[in-house]
Amino acid sequence: MSQSIFTTPDLTVFAGLDQLGLVATGQCITKREAVIACDVVAADDYCQTCGSRARPIGTVKRQLSHEPFGARPTVLHVRIRRYRCDACARVWRQDTSQAAEPRAKLTRTALGWGLHALVVDHRSVLSICRDLRLSWNATNAAILAEGQRRLIDDPTRFDGVRVIGVDEHVWRHVRGRDKYVTVIIDATPVADGTGPSRLLDMAEGRSKEVFASWLQAQTQDFRDRVEVVAMDGFTGFKTAAVQQLPDAVEVLDPFHVVKLGADAVTKCRQRLQQQVFGHRGRAGEPLFRIRKLLLKGVDLLTDKQSRRVHEVLADERFLALRITWEAYQQLRSIYHQPTPEKAKTALTRLLERLKTSIPDGLRELRTLARTITKRAEDTAAYFDHPRTSNGPTEAINGRIEHLRGIALGFRSLAHYIARSLLETGGFRNQLLHPQL
Repeated sequence: MSQSIFTTPDLTVFAGLDQLGLVATGQCITKREAVIACDVVAADDYCQTCGSRARPIGTVKRQLSHEPFGARPTVLHVRIRRYRCDACARVWRQDTSQAAEPRAKLTRTALGWGLHALVVDHRSVLSICRDLRLSWNATNAAILAEGQRRLIDDPTRFDGVRVIGVDEHVWRHVRGRDKYVTVIIDATPVADGTGPSRLLDMAEGRSKEVFASWLQAQTQDFRDRVEVVAMDGFTGFKTAAVQQLPDAVEVLDPFHVVKLGADAVTKCRQRLQQQVFGHRGRAGEPLFRIRKLLLKGVDLLTDKQSRRVHEVLADERFLALRITWEAYQQLRSIYHQPTPEKAKTALTRLLERLKTSIPDGLRELRTLARTITKRAEDTAAYFDHPRTSNGPTEAINGRIEHLRGIALGFRSLAHYIARSLLETGGFRNQLLHPQL
């Protein structure tokens, strides 16, 4: 342990008041809070209008919530002198802008502490306002404004973005009201293998126009830098990317590609269930018993599970399901190939199979074939950019869902977007290591 140099105890230094232009003159510790009486260090007794020296005419008290120390909130009672200039009759107070913004209820230190608690510690606003002994509305407004100023409005925040992901997100689970937003993330760190993704922005609504408008609002330099756009199967995002980012590569996410095949299997099974049995699946019926096994890869099935699946699909009544299931398994196997070249070959082989004449009884497979064929180029692009899936976007969505649980829901979209950016915008290191 290195040798420490101790000095005389100083409440001003301990509470960080010297950085705010204040000096501690007294203290009062109660069960509810710790109160520190302060004076302003700078005299500020010269008139800014005529330059004459003024005389003090009294004091006023300003109460500020400060960074808490221990289990009690810390409150500053700042004594501010009032001055009057006899030459021009001007009256003013000592300048306390170093300690806090005009009319603010939080010191600058408390603002930084609250922002750190919100972004780094992932605390709720309610717990922060209790530690600051301030109302929820005042705490929320002050911390969000500070986060907007210091982090969200940073002009360099979009620098270096080369890979973006786009997806939809449900922000409000209320019937009859607009509840979707378009989420745009920076997946460049994931593609480079240097770190996790981060949220760039959220736009109200989910459509081609929403994504296109967001891209138009960005600088031309930003649009020129974007090389890859990872997305799901929604054609609106694809159209907007082609229009606004003509030089970028669109990548269809592997998860959503496989999900298209899984949905085809499920819909085919449900249709045959109704045709053959005349009702929805019930316990003990063959199709219902293997409903989950049909969605697993054949390499993940045990011998017993594999026999159960093949015994059911051997029934001629379920021929359509067997053909659809085989196509789904072939689609899954594409992403398990050892090299990108073999994966592209397997994709080409599947597309050739799907381009053949499909009987009318295989309408789910026909729909799948039409979608995969239409987005074949985007599907194959993943193998040239293997780290550009939409998985990071889904991860960000999950963290935002967790945020909504912490906050017990949101009513304001602007508030929701600001909190989501502070939660998942990649600002943690900026607050932990501001020198970086």
